[in-house]
Amino acid sequence: MLFNQPEFILLFIALLIGLAVVKSPVLRRRMLLAASWYFYAYWDWRLLGLLIASTFVNYLIALGIGAAGSSVGRRKTLLVASVVYNLGLLGLFKYFNFFVESLGWILGPLGLRVGTLDIVLPIGISFYTFQAMAYVIDVHRGLIQPCRDFFNFALFIAFFPQLVAGPIVRATDLLPQLQLDVRLSWHDVFLGFRQFTIGLFKKLFIADRLAGFVDQVFANAGVFDGAS
Repeated sequence: MLFNQPEFILLFIALLIGLAVVKSPVLRRRMLLAASWYFYAYWDWRLLGLLIASTFVNYLIALGIGAAGSSVGRRKTLLVASVVYNLGLLGLFKYFNFFVESLGWILGPLGLRVGTLDIVLPIGISFYTFQAMAYVIDVHRGLIQPCRDFFNFALFIAFFPQLVAGPIVRATDLLPQLQLDVRLSWHDVFLGFRQFTIGLFKKLFIADRLAGFVDQVFANAGVFDGAS
């Protein structure tokens, strides 16, 4: 689901109406989380389980670090576990076949064959993996207390405006905002609509129009010079 697709526009409008009608901050956050998970599952519903699993693992590790108190050894062990899990997950989906193919080139002359796996690269995995890992590191450093509400933490990880394209947001910046009782105003709605419209115009009428020319250059880079 792209931001300029009708499906996203309809989801976005429905979400805004729901947030305007519902007054409970807790229910608003649950609605945002449900919309964010639906937004991610729209690409491939099977990948949503991976996102939720990664969220749950880092949520538990951060709680463990918070409960460890002054036990330096236990805190470091949990931190290492988070780094190994997150980088291992990222490496599996992004680089596993690359390393296997490289190994195949080495072993090929010896008559040994190494098969690859048909691994689908989950969209946005780099962003939410590094965001979760940065959160655990901040908890370990004492910059932020571990979030005890799983759904608030899940919203921090899955917040749809930055889930699939970044930027990576620090927990110290976003988590406190997600716990505020935000009251909508027409002025804020106007500013948001204006910003969204400007970005949509740049996407549809500038970037997409230039893409036709730019793609030709990238597809035939050897034909064009540096000035092109």
